[in-house]
Amino acid sequence: MKLELARSAGFCYGVRRAVELAEQAAAQGTPCVMLGSIIHNQAVIGRLAEQGLRSVKTPEEVPDGASVIIRSHGESRAVYKTLESRGAQILDATCPNVTRIHEIVRQAEEQGRRPVIVGTPDHPEVTAIAGWCREPVVVSGAEALEKWLLEAPDRRNLPITLVSQTTSTRKIWDDCVKKAKKECTNAEFFDTICGATSKRQEEARQLAEKCSMMVVIGDSQSSNTKRLAELCREVCPCVQLIESAEELDLTGPPQADMVGITAGASTPAWIIKEVYDKMSEEIMEIEQSFAEMLEESIKPINNGDKVTGIVDSITPTEIQVDLGFKYPGYIPLAELSDDPTVKPEDLVKVGDEIEAYVMQVSDRDCQVKLSKKRLDMVKGWEEIEAASENETVVEGFVTEDNKGGVVVSVKGIRVFVPASQTGLPRETPMAELLKHKVRLVITEVNRARRRVVGSISKVQRAERAAAAEKVWAEIEDGKRYTGTVKSLTSYGAFVDIGGVDGMVHISELSWSRIKHPSEVVKVGDTVEVYVISADKEKKKISLGMKDHSQDPWTVFTSTYQVGDTANVRIVKLMTFGAFAEVVPGVDGLIHISQIADHRIEKPGDVLAEGDKVDVKITDVDMENKKISLSIRALLEPAVEEDSAEEAPAETEE
Repeated sequence: MKLELARSAGFCYGVRRAVELAEQAAAQGTPCVMLGSIIHNQAVIGRLAEQGLRSVKTPEEVPDGASVIIRSHGESRAVYKTLESRGAQILDATCPNVTRIHEIVRQAEEQGRRPVIVGTPDHPEVTAIAGWCREPVVVSGAEALEKWLLEAPDRRNLPITLVSQTTSTRKIWDDCVKKAKKECTNAEFFDTICGATSKRQEEARQLAEKCSMMVVIGDSQSSNTKRLAELCREVCPCVQLIESAEELDLTGPPQADMVGITAGASTPAWIIKEVYDKMSEEIMEIEQSFAEMLEESIKPINNGDKVTGIVDSITPTEIQVDLGFKYPGYIPLAELSDDPTVKPEDLVKVGDEIEAYVMQVSDRDCQVKLSKKRLDMVKGWEEIEAASENETVVEGFVTEDNKGGVVVSVKGIRVFVPASQTGLPRETPMAELLKHKVRLVITEVNRARRRVVGSISKVQRAERAAAAEKVWAEIEDGKRYTGTVKSLTSYGAFVDIGGVDGMVHISELSWSRIKHPSEVVKVGDTVEVYVISADKEKKKISLGMKDHSQDPWTVFTSTYQVGDTANVRIVKLMTFGAFAEVVPGVDGLIHISQIADHRIEKPGDVLAEGDKVDVKITDVDMENKKISLSIRALLEPAVEEDSAEEAPAETEE
């Protein structure tokens, strides 16, 4: 008879993390309690109790001054608030996948949506998720969902957000999604079943199909263990659900060529081994011992090895990798990439082959911790040296800053860029570059001292020179560019059009009369410009911003005629009157005699530049494009015109 152990049997990532956190807390020797059972396995809880960690049922039972461990299933928002109000130090062992669901339902309610949780209503994980909602709906499956919808027909039109208990089965979730899509008009779905759970269930089912007997190991309170047993019973005639080797019943095992073993996510490796050893002792026909079976045709893996595996699943916190080894591998997100903004699914897909560096092989947890980033770093030294020799441009993320410069991570290698080579203007804080992707060249490599120096500005200068050469090769009068304002002077603005600066004279910035370019643009602005002229020999470019497609005089004549009233802006005061902008690019004259209904010494006695006033258009000289304006003509009562004071419209010289 052959005995086969499911490859993913035992601790999942979330459980392993919770137990490690509890063991570390116990080792510190400071007062600490567990709020409930941190995982569903009494054997593990018993071991933790032997290390000095006891359980309490409510936040109120937490002793003053003691730390409290939140179980892997999570707790409600109210529990956190109670613990915080009591001043308790919280050690949060909530599975990251569960924490993500808390955030989903919280945001859903903030957006006016109704959270619907698919799971076992009284399960600790489900009650914790519900504790992050004001009006949660919990359904155990498609039938329960249908019943809830039938209780009030208008619920079909509610905006609902469906999430799942992480240990639910794929069938339960898929049935609920199918029902909601059919019945509801505004539903969104978040498949929150743990990837490791799905993999464990699929492996168990496939193994059970080949076996005449299955042994499922796990605590009777463990939801995911009970799910495994249910799935196995669908395809296997004999299934035993046990918590320990003592419960194993081999008095009458069926005659079969194969017996399978699997275990829930909260079952430690030592219990699995105890069960296997007992089966080995009592069924003499078993050909291999536990250790032999695990090691059969599998090359040992050691810390520091380079390994290749297949991506099994992707979670928000890690990548699960099948190494073809007795233990599965996992890559924490922090060991996947140097890019702080990257998402795991942007780098790898399920089924991809991936190379990684072995950081730790844990026989206790049946896991291999991997790092892609460290393997990239090993390869990175070779690429860095080659880039230095060939003066190749490389990319990296700025991870640190100081007065001397910045540190850029390139292929996992720390590259120092002196302040003078960052490309930043003087007095600009180095922190401006933090977390930004930059392009640089390697100027110095000393592998023995692990010292690498680079330059960002050298790349910028080269790229700017190449861009400038391209601009000069293609520039022509009238060509349009999108540019960036680099500096301002009293006579205009300098604009970078892609490696070359051109000048927009103040008269070309706007049809309106302005005193300084800052009235129209500021440094850093993105502007649309066109080439007025380009002198390739002197390397000078004259640019314009005014829209010449519409003549201001045409705009004026199509808008106003003699006798109309206009609201104008005073742009310049002269001894003989005031010039006012009627439309951008067209000014008219208010003669001093037409400013007020009484004699004034000078226009400044009544008006100031920038004032906006109503005027009457009294005359338009179409041939010379001159306009006469009058404030006096609008004043009441009407004033008799004094012919002696009348004067023809004058223009500014």
